[in-house]
Amino acid sequence: MKGLLKIIFLLLLPVLMQAQHPVTFFTKTEAVSVKASLLKYPLLKSSYTDLKKDVDQWIGKDVDVPFPKDPAGGYTHDKHKANYTLMFNSGVLYNLTGDVKYAKLVKDMMLKYAALNPTLKNHPEATSSSPGRIFWQALNDANWMVYTGMAYDLIYNSLTSAERKKIEDGAFKPEVDFFTHDLKDWFNLIHNHAVWATAGVGMIGIATNNQDYIDMALYGTEKDGKRGFIALMDNLFSPDGYYTEGPYYTRYAILPYAVFANALNNWKPSLKIFQHRNSILQKALLTCLQQTNIDGTFFPFNDALKEKDFTSNELVVAINTFWKAYGADKNLLPVAKKQNRVMLSSGGVAIAAELATNKNIPAYYNYKTFESTDGVKGDEGGISVFRNGKGQDLTSLLYKYTAHGLSHGHYDKLGIMLYDKGNEILTNYGSVRFIGVEQKYGGRYLAENKAYAGQTIAHNTIVVDETSHFNGKESIAENFHSDKLFSSISNPTVQVVAAKEDNAYKNTHMQRTLYMLELPENKKMIVDLFNVESDKEHQYDLPFQYNGHLINTSFKYKANTDKQETLGNKNGYQYIWNEAEAKVENTTAQITFLNDRSYYSISSLIDGSAKIFLTRTGANDPDFNLRHEPAMIIRKNGKNQSFINVIEIHGNFDPVYEFSSNAYPSVKEIKLLQQDENYTVAEVSLGDKKLIIAQCNKNFDTKQVHSAGTLNWTGPFVVIYDGKIL
Repeated sequence: MKGLLKIIFLLLLPVLMQAQHPVTFFTKTEAVSVKASLLKYPLLKSSYTDLKKDVDQWIGKDVDVPFPKDPAGGYTHDKHKANYTLMFNSGVLYNLTGDVKYAKLVKDMMLKYAALNPTLKNHPEATSSSPGRIFWQALNDANWMVYTGMAYDLIYNSLTSAERKKIEDGAFKPEVDFFTHDLKDWFNLIHNHAVWATAGVGMIGIATNNQDYIDMALYGTEKDGKRGFIALMDNLFSPDGYYTEGPYYTRYAILPYAVFANALNNWKPSLKIFQHRNSILQKALLTCLQQTNIDGTFFPFNDALKEKDFTSNELVVAINTFWKAYGADKNLLPVAKKQNRVMLSSGGVAIAAELATNKNIPAYYNYKTFESTDGVKGDEGGISVFRNGKGQDLTSLLYKYTAHGLSHGHYDKLGIMLYDKGNEILTNYGSVRFIGVEQKYGGRYLAENKAYAGQTIAHNTIVVDETSHFNGKESIAENFHSDKLFSSISNPTVQVVAAKEDNAYKNTHMQRTLYMLELPENKKMIVDLFNVESDKEHQYDLPFQYNGHLINTSFKYKANTDKQETLGNKNGYQYIWNEAEAKVENTTAQITFLNDRSYYSISSLIDGSAKIFLTRTGANDPDFNLRHEPAMIIRKNGKNQSFINVIEIHGNFDPVYEFSSNAYPSVKEIKLLQQDENYTVAEVSLGDKKLIIAQCNKNFDTKQVHSAGTLNWTGPFVVIYDGKIL
């Protein structure tokens, strides 16, 4: 009897598998529900109308499926990218309208790919070890597979057996074989590229009912679980959801994570994929959003394009998908409102309904002070993001003490950034790339990305002997991470974090502590204590890359107006013009610059002698690939040096009424009262008031009692203003 039942099941299996389609983007039941809601909510209706308008212009037309030849930004690249979006959107419309013209559009295009793909070799513009076939890099082929796989599933039931075989054998099999055989090592990487690759193969596997494809996608080509989609969920994020390459790349990877997890959840709910690793995908999204500015742009940790923000398609997909998977999260509504479009899915319906009925949606995302660890186990350093203020008046201080960041990592241990009122104040270059612009090296990374943007001098941290951290070698940097020593974020008046780095330079210890303070009368101030110790004499450069117009300096400098030279000849220095320089001794050196309508001052303790350079990027750049951005660089020499800096936000400039208030820094003098292996004690004179910061450099026990000079305190630090502990 059991044998007979097995035979009957095997005979019915093709029918059962056919009946389950669609299953990747949404199920048949979900499609019916979405269809019933299309006209109920304005944003859902406009999203549907816009999508339908884009697709309808191609109905009845012969869509070009050209032979690949162009790099990013060229016609064939952009056409194939538009094609997979068109196929997916048309497949969605087929399920929502029932009109076979949409299924036919997809089928006709797929049959063209079925004829094209078996003829393809490596793309003629391929430049990497992971070349594509349809596109210049395999990563773009993976994008094609994800969307085309969903499109195929969406029209599966409209195809004949012969059409299915032709598409599966011609359009899909060559790509899957290419990924899982020719590019097996790349497919099995623990990297954001592999998220797209495994999702692409897996999506095609679910769409074509191919268990072999699904298993390779989930568990790697060897199917042992050491690689593949599940391993990528386990190994690409810290327990907090931080991704070591930074939020820009979380944004990129979150889409394949979301859509493939959704497909897996529909196909096999028992996997409980969304709950995997304590709901790691939800944590990844929320951690990513906390790493954005109030305008939605991602903080440029490592390689990042500064123009990309949370209205990008990847975040629309993730928020809509996770709204269904994890339940409603009204904190996401400000982001969804700015995105101004939703997916035609149950998550999209729910968000559109909420946006239509909720009249109290905040103007900004709920930004808060947060810290996140780096590394799979959370033991490879991390980041701290301190917030002060709300809404348009928000100030964000970023401190990076992470692992390197894989192939997109930068050499910037203990680097900082500052944002205020939506503007970048202390900046990080991001990446040198014009994505999608063919004229700029086919839209790929430019040479200056590694030669300048990734080098230490392009960041706000110490450079020793004009040599980047780890000598600018990824193979070395990937073995190390910085370490947090202590932090305190519970008191909004005093937020503090300390971290150290002992491996960036041989026999050199770097320790940096940041204090974000809110003093009386809402005065915002950052105190930056950066100590460096070595067994030999070195040149130490501490740059502050700033964004604004230089207004004033407290020191006299020699401006190189007749002839300019570069600051150095390697490790990024060759791209920096030395526009002015000054010799300073035993003083508090200050610069003030204007950004938008606020003033910002950096006050620096010069204990002994130092040089200050006013610089700008753009040297040795005949193709004008770099932005021309200013910096102040403090240079000191010695074995051990302390860089004590106070960054002050102050004043207001009104260009309409031609009025300035509080345009000068309140810092009058900085003194280093004690500096040794045990304690750092700094005193900042603010008019007739004193700000004293004392910290322990070795013992960070919160219950330990310390004594330095006349000061006594408990815990790793104390901040005293006008005689009172803050």
